[in-house]
Amino acid sequence: MRRPRLLLGGLVVMLGGMVVSEGARADDMAEIRALHAEMRRLEAKVEQLEAHHGMTHGSQHVVAGRTLRSGGHPSGGGASGTSTMGQITAMPDLSRLTIGGPTLSDDAQAAAAAENTMTESIVPTQPRLDLDSSSPLAITQTGVDSLPPIFRIGGVSVRLGGFIDFSNIYRSKNLTSGPATSWGSFPYANSPNAHTGEYRPSAQLTRLSVLLQGSPTKDETLSGYIETDFGGAAGTANSYQTNSYTPRIRQAYMTYSNTKWGFHVLAGQAWSLTTGYTQGLLSRHEQLPPVVDNNQIPGIVFTRVPQIRFIKDFGRKWWLGLSLEAPQVAYAASGSCSDVDSTNDTCAGGGDHPMLINNTLQSGTHLLYSNAGAGMLNPNAKYSMDVAPDIVLKGALDTKPAHYEIYGLARWFKAMSQSANGGPIRERVSFAGGVGGDVTVHVIPRFLQFTGNVLAGEGIGRYGPGMLPDATFKANGTPAPIPEIIGSMGLIGHPTPDLLVYLYGGVEHAGRRTYTGTDGNQYGYGVNDLALSSCNVEMITGGSCDAQTHTLADLTVGGWWHVLQGGYGAVMTGVQYTYLRKFAYKGGDGASPTTGGNTIYVTFRYLPFQ
Repeated sequence: MRRPRLLLGGLVVMLGGMVVSEGARADDMAEIRALHAEMRRLEAKVEQLEAHHGMTHGSQHVVAGRTLRSGGHPSGGGASGTSTMGQITAMPDLSRLTIGGPTLSDDAQAAAAAENTMTESIVPTQPRLDLDSSSPLAITQTGVDSLPPIFRIGGVSVRLGGFIDFSNIYRSKNLTSGPATSWGSFPYANSPNAHTGEYRPSAQLTRLSVLLQGSPTKDETLSGYIETDFGGAAGTANSYQTNSYTPRIRQAYMTYSNTKWGFHVLAGQAWSLTTGYTQGLLSRHEQLPPVVDNNQIPGIVFTRVPQIRFIKDFGRKWWLGLSLEAPQVAYAASGSCSDVDSTNDTCAGGGDHPMLINNTLQSGTHLLYSNAGAGMLNPNAKYSMDVAPDIVLKGALDTKPAHYEIYGLARWFKAMSQSANGGPIRERVSFAGGVGGDVTVHVIPRFLQFTGNVLAGEGIGRYGPGMLPDATFKANGTPAPIPEIIGSMGLIGHPTPDLLVYLYGGVEHAGRRTYTGTDGNQYGYGVNDLALSSCNVEMITGGSCDAQTHTLADLTVGGWWHVLQGGYGAVMTGVQYTYLRKFAYKGGDGASPTTGGNTIYVTFRYLPFQ
């Protein structure tokens, strides 16, 4: 096994004599990982202290009982290099530490600059086994915090993360979907796509991340984080010859942390504060399931949108966060919408809406609630007419056996309406939102974890991977938020340091929001007077089916295995199986359409920076 190395501001420290055979016992491996974690902790402290105090080439440090000289070699011999602040200084050796051990979040990086470094960190004091997290950083966030800097620009450290991904995807029904499964689009029997499967290999999940960090004072840290993959598809992208899929922003945000005040700010595109966290409420500690699918699995609560967030911690145990996040609304297709996007069962932008005015059906009343994008927005997509940002207020508690969260979500929907006979255009606004919670329990520390999340309320469909609609309309054209619940539970096991297995179950359910017109027909979402027998009539041209989804349920099982790991990086392979069931509201003819399908992923990843 290649001997691990520690990079300290231009100094390479070899752990001489530490050679581990392939048959080393598990307790020996745990001790080695503990040493690696301690090395990373000391490295971060030294770098932050040097940046803050402007330490010169001749300063000394003591690591593991050995006296080290900045920019040189262990005392007793060897030439020393130079390190000038304000210049780009390349690290003399790019050997990587192995995956595992605690990661350094924004606040931990700031705390590392203080004399009592890491004692205030939210990172557990005990080292973790490889992959011992319900959100393995090697899988979901690329573990960039735990890596040594590649180089420095003045007082700013630069860390790289990411992986090369190759995923083989098989679905029992043809969705013509890339590595992000459109869970709500599984076709009913009337579609020919319901009678054939699809195989879709993809490298689009290949990811690159960059973390920039600097400390103006011993208590403060400024960070910038950028994460991108190739999940974009321009108008010229296709699979005929060159597969020219385009890079896109996954995350791009800046943060400020002050450990003395326990105050943290985030601004940019990041995971929503509604997303669960493994500990605290700081970035890159999200409780994301270790699944391959880029659309997660039904039942997980998340968005990834522009926002500004304020976090206050109280002794690194209690947390309070407020986030203002970019809104969007998906309106439901029904008899109340004549302009329908059949792909996701939502209204496309506006149309004639049968309303009751003075107890008379007005079939020509017009609604407008979204517009095509312009000015760097996608002209082929519809954007809702928004009133204010989505607001999330969350509290969290960290204890030794578990992490708990509870939060509230507030939203506003807007539409413009005009009667069939003309007259003034009316602006109609509705309030929506819900309450939610998350929990992570260390059932058997280091070996088994339980995680669960739930969000219930009205108009919350966009926060679930199934993308059930947020709202329909009342008789007068006012947006009518749809009652919904989103939830999941999962078990994550770590039988060996190199193996992670997981089991998840999730559900997304939309309730009814309807009214009856003077013609006797129902309008809105969840109507029960539609003729739905045709949903089960097989037609090669695709028959008509106006079914409205009320429930998506899934069961997912999978695992990851470290095939290779060392100074050359890491190679991982993963296998995942998901069974999905989709249920529609019962029609007036007694038909209750249902459908389902199977999804299998076989994935290979090379993580060169870990």
